[in-house]
Amino acid sequence: MTNTGASDARDRDPEGRARSARPRDGLGRPLPYGAEGVPRQPEGVVRRPRETVEEAQALLDAGKPFHAHEVFEDAWKSGPEEERTLWRGLAQLAVGLTHAARGNAVGGARLLRRGAGALVAWETEQGEDRPYGIDLAGLTRWARELAARVEGGDGPVDAADEAPRLRS
Repeated sequence: MTNTGASDARDRDPEGRARSARPRDGLGRPLPYGAEGVPRQPEGVVRRPRETVEEAQALLDAGKPFHAHEVFEDAWKSGPEEERTLWRGLAQLAVGLTHAARGNAVGGARLLRRGAGALVAWETEQGEDRPYGIDLAGLTRWARELAARVEGGDGPVDAADEAPRLRS
């Protein structure tokens, strides 16, 4: 059966890959087409590491961990190989907070713990505990404590109230 009509209107890039053009709320959830959404983070932006941390912190403080995740993801994909575990771990913490704020306790706790594990692994490999002023021990503690609370059934958390401090 051939599907025509609505599928022809899909937003695709020049190679035919689907783009995610739907508007999104502050936690990255898709909204109906035509709805007023939160502006998306531009993808593929190369920032200096300290700019990445500053921009991500501002987004976390504003209750937009999904958007902070995208900033960390840019650093993960564009940064040096030896820093990928660091930025991936930070992205996992941000998306873990996103899931916890959406009410997804299982996914939120899992990603918070996975991100904390990545930070511990990076610190062990690199022998550095404060890259770019980032408080790895504090973030690891925050992530594990939040994961335990989320699993305890407190329901969705407030993303802005629970936002971690990347630097102490």
